[in-house]
Amino acid sequence: MEETISLKEIFEVLKKRIWMIISLAVGAAALSALITFFVLTPSYEASSQFIVNQSQDQSQNAAYDINDIRTNVELINTYNVIIKSPRILTEVSDELGLNMTAGQLADKIQVGNEQESQVVNVTATDTNPQRAVDIANTVVNVFKGEVPQLMNGVDNINILTEAELGPNPAPVSPNTVLNIAIALVIGTMIGVGLAFLLEYLDNTIKQEEDIEETLGLPVLGVVSTISEKDLPNKSPVRGRAKVSEIRGESVGT
Repeated sequence: MEETISLKEIFEVLKKRIWMIISLAVGAAALSALITFFVLTPSYEASSQFIVNQSQDQSQNAAYDINDIRTNVELINTYNVIIKSPRILTEVSDELGLNMTAGQLADKIQVGNEQESQVVNVTATDTNPQRAVDIANTVVNVFKGEVPQLMNGVDNINILTEAELGPNPAPVSPNTVLNIAIALVIGTMIGVGLAFLLEYLDNTIKQEEDIEETLGLPVLGVVSTISEKDLPNKSPVRGRAKVSEIRGESVGT
């Protein structure tokens, strides 16, 4: 026989374990906040932009048209690979005095551009905001200086925007609000799952239906629980006093 559970039974289980669910959710959120504030190291981002446009030879050519722009856009894909190559990043590391290999420095850099755009963004991420700014600007400057040698005299790179350090740089990670929200949801899910697990493992008899299902016997009667409030409003001391009075009267008579 298949067992089914109604929405009312689900609500009763959740209501019964509501404080456990709330405690786990709050505990998970508090733990996430502590880890975010005191364990995880904040990271900062800085971005520098350069534009890929026509070279000097192209600028003197009156036939410059949309095909030249398309060629520059296609060239950007090559530039994106060159920027993160050891040829560029090794020089950047040496110039900034960083104790990093080209591979380690490449993990801190992201290069990308909008679709059909000639503007390329170079974003550097580091635990030190000033170092992130230095990495982003140095990568672009070194790349701009190396392009003519690598591309046989092609010089079509112009720096559009340099990275700058603001007065109060804000970390991009960790995201405190997002981490706490995720921990709150996970804690709630764990609490709900644990509530149903405890209810499933609880085989104690709580009502008449449990007796019929467990023992297969019909319930003939129920003995209700009697509390002190249900007793007559007479204290034991007064009762004994009345008994002694009655006995005294009998003896006197």
